[in-house]
Amino acid sequence: MPKSDQIALFLAFVVAGCATSSSGGVSERVPNGDRREEHLVPLEPARVSEGPVVAAPVPPAPPARGSALPADAKNGGESDLWISLARWVREGNASSLMRKRAPEGSWFLLTGSNGVFSLKPGTLAARWNGTELRLGFEPILIDNVPFVHALDLKKNIEPLLHAGPLRTRPRPVIVVDAGHGGANGGTTHVTEARYEKEYTLDLAKRLEPLLAASGWTVFLTRTNDSDMSLQDRVAFAEQKNADLFVSLHFNSAAPSREQSGLETFCLTPAGMASTLTRGYEDNPDLVFANNSFDAENLQYAMLLHRALLEAGGFVDRGVRRARFLTVLRGHSRPAVLLEAGYLSNPQEAARIADPAFRQRLAEAIAGALEVRNGVLSRTVPPVRGAPVSRQAASSGRNGASVP
Repeated sequence: MPKSDQIALFLAFVVAGCATSSSGGVSERVPNGDRREEHLVPLEPARVSEGPVVAAPVPPAPPARGSALPADAKNGGESDLWISLARWVREGNASSLMRKRAPEGSWFLLTGSNGVFSLKPGTLAARWNGTELRLGFEPILIDNVPFVHALDLKKNIEPLLHAGPLRTRPRPVIVVDAGHGGANGGTTHVTEARYEKEYTLDLAKRLEPLLAASGWTVFLTRTNDSDMSLQDRVAFAEQKNADLFVSLHFNSAAPSREQSGLETFCLTPAGMASTLTRGYEDNPDLVFANNSFDAENLQYAMLLHRALLEAGGFVDRGVRRARFLTVLRGHSRPAVLLEAGYLSNPQEAARIADPAFRQRLAEAIAGALEVRNGVLSRTVPPVRGAPVSRQAASSGRNGASVP
């Protein structure tokens, strides 16, 4: 073959190869009819992949003060993967992916046997069966197909969409932590000279017999007006071989009196940014002991959050993540922190000061945690009536209303 023909043939192969790589792949549709080609889409500095989630290795039994993520988790692992929800659903991980159009943009609804997970590209706010939670990364939209970060898929979506009944020992142990105490009064009632520490202790004491009747062996970190270090509260739960740790608090936005509502916290998974930092360093590379319970933390948090929303009629400010909370991160068990309303808001503070209201909160928590033969009676969380409406306090980029 003449050399000129060889060159022409080589160029033909190159052109053919380029054409194949740019148009190859299997087209797919999401239920609203949008169509795209499946392929790797480069997004700097992240990589976009339509493959399944690959679990990042986590060191066993990390120290309570935190250790760094392994290098392979940061370079080529979960920390830089984005997943096509259309393909994820097609692979059988959920029943359907539906688009719900709204004036502020489209929401995407993942449906599974346990309910519906709603998310919107460009916002951290999401909902599970009408109850709000915050994602670690804003979902993105590529050619009308939603992509979520692999860590959100593993740490936020899958634990709820695929959740079975929460299981524990036949007579599990719970440590109820009444926040603050002694010289550490916590926040202050906006119109009365009363402190958060009084209300948390009263709520803990109300909870004790109710939880015992719900199938738990109950221990309180404090039973009087005494302080206890955060590390000692964690050590107390370890000493009691607790199956669950719940820390009780009331919130404040002082000097503002406007903000109100319920927030529930659990530890931020490694690799994610926290929802709340309060000026503390938030190093996503750190792994804490309690990160071994990321899925259970979220499941218990959603369960308790929904129960308190129903009992208290709160504005839903969502289940959130924080890494600076020492009282959570050192635990070798699921751990949740409840912020059951704002003492800086006059109307909400008046309700918190009412013993009957605190009794309702205690009954809601105990009811959500009822155990029968080592299985919690309630699901994570059930759909019960209309979702609690969110007010202007949660408006903005991460506070749009969610289906």
